[in-house]
Amino acid sequence: MNMEKNLEKYADLIVNTGLNIQPKDSLMIRFTVDGLPLARLVSKKAYEKGAKDVELMFSDDQMTLDRYLHGGEAAFERFPDYKVEYMEKLYQDNTHVLALVAPNPDLLKPADPKRIADWSKIVSIANKPNQKYTMQNIVKWTIAAVPSDAWVEAVFPDLPIEQGRDKLWQAVFDATRVSTDDPLKAWEEHDTALKAHETFLNEANFEKLLFQGPGTDLEVHLVEDHHWMGGSSVHSGGDRFFPNIPTEEVFSMPHADKVNGTLKATMPLSVRGQLIDDFHFTFQDGKVVDFDAAVGKQILQDLLDTDDGARYLGEVALVADNSPISNTGILFKNTLFDENASCHFALGASYAENLKDSRDRSEDENRALGANQSLIHVDFMVGGPDVTVTGVKQDGEQVVLLQDGEWRI
Repeated sequence: MNMEKNLEKYADLIVNTGLNIQPKDSLMIRFTVDGLPLARLVSKKAYEKGAKDVELMFSDDQMTLDRYLHGGEAAFERFPDYKVEYMEKLYQDNTHVLALVAPNPDLLKPADPKRIADWSKIVSIANKPNQKYTMQNIVKWTIAAVPSDAWVEAVFPDLPIEQGRDKLWQAVFDATRVSTDDPLKAWEEHDTALKAHETFLNEANFEKLLFQGPGTDLEVHLVEDHHWMGGSSVHSGGDRFFPNIPTEEVFSMPHADKVNGTLKATMPLSVRGQLIDDFHFTFQDGKVVDFDAAVGKQILQDLLDTDDGARYLGEVALVADNSPISNTGILFKNTLFDENASCHFALGASYAENLKDSRDRSEDENRALGANQSLIHVDFMVGGPDVTVTGVKQDGEQVVLLQDGEWRI
């Protein structure tokens, strides 16, 4: 593996395809120490594309953990107004956002779960006014990943760290198509394929979806005037961009009040630096009325208790089992990758782009149409070769969409 060459290609992909940087764009890069080399490359290439400014926001896992382990009450009283105002000013100045995540699935395992839940809620409430800028694609935003030692150890616990790091980087490059001769062209072709599924699903205009598999028997109504999205999105200024690198999903909006049945997760979920595994839900009229988890039940409880909308679904996504991510055979223990190897749902907020004309209505008006509102948006994986997804039209016609892990359309 030529690390230097692949990192250059990765940065090219992020700048040209992910964020689609245009002359006079501004960019904010969120990163940790593991992401610094890639952040530098992205910054350089953004300026070469004509960006007028690149802001940096650094965070450190150890400092984050130390806050929870050693911080007094004052460290958890309130989220500073100036941080919210700073981001608001950047968004208002049309600053786009790149998050270079370096996953650490068990980062906060030593911390008090209640303190984590309480602080997460405080942070979410404070930042809610700015949530619209990304959830409504007012700015362009992209999430991409870089391996950290903690992530390497979580994914390849039996390998020496150097060997594991090389293997994980290779998996990242494969999953993001950076390993191909021409990643930008590969992504154009990939986008075309995802858009074909998007078009089919939008033209079919299914009333509801049926999910059936081990531990899963779920009926999911879609909102009226729903819109499926796959591949690239379009921001308020008209530029195409990709929110996630990688992406394999085609997603839409479930009606928040019209989901009924049982649903079993098929992969672990890493959230707020903690792990939830072997969990399932029962839905009635859209709401989670029962749940359990073999690992992390209290963490899941705290997540569901964030606000009223946290117990309802905001996204349904279809993903074929035959994808570059799934084909690696790796459980990444990170949602950015695992959600693109499996069908998934999201607890919490819905995306505006999945409901026609949603930006012209208030939150309350959209909620009345079935668009869920919440401080959280947490994806969890439910797909696999044993799960069948069927679309049901208004006249009762049924169309098998995914079976044995493959598209049937």
